[in-house]
Amino acid sequence: MQPLKQTPRNTVRRVAERGSFDRQLAYDILDEALICHVAFVADDQPMAIPTAFARDDDQLIVHGSVASRMLKTMSTEMPVCITVTLLDGIVLARSVFESSMNYRSVVALGTAKLVTDPAAKLAALHQLTEHLAPGRWEDARQPSEKELGATSVLTLALEEATVKVRKGGPKDLEKDLERPIWAGVIPLDLAAGDPVTDPTGAGIEAVPGYAASYQRKQPAGRAVKG
Repeated sequence: MQPLKQTPRNTVRRVAERGSFDRQLAYDILDEALICHVAFVADDQPMAIPTAFARDDDQLIVHGSVASRMLKTMSTEMPVCITVTLLDGIVLARSVFESSMNYRSVVALGTAKLVTDPAAKLAALHQLTEHLAPGRWEDARQPSEKELGATSVLTLALEEATVKVRKGGPKDLEKDLERPIWAGVIPLDLAAGDPVTDPTGAGIEAVPGYAASYQRKQPAGRAVKG
């Protein structure tokens, strides 16, 4: 697998040893995450909008209303930045200065492409739905022609991107190690609770298996609860 493309724009400068261009590691982070932030400039104003996304092989997919300012701007082939972050823990050092967080992140740069072919749009929406809740696409009503027309889908190639990871415990100064202060890591995880059935409509009472036993994608070597 080819590494991600390294350029002057995506070279990690701050704590460079945490940076990586490992494509598979980027894929693992993206496949576990559910939300990204899209940074762009609209009407000379910088913005960063959270939105759902999915990965399809070597590209990211985002979608929304055709009236969305974010998607309208992205469809003009203006450069964008898409950021994904997974927070794994709070790192409490013996000093405030050395306290930190454990995280895994991907920052992707490039120019998004508008998907216009109806079949390709439908395939992208299928990918987005299955990324959010595997098994849901076949169970739910799929988009009508009108709904498909009211939806914009854009893709961003995963080429110029960077992975950055911080893991492990606190890195205190030698002089602080003898201080009688607790130090360590508070692990954090996103866990699914019990599904809550919608009381309206003519829905069935039985919760489908993909909802009852919902679990985020589990990367190799790391257990993910819920």
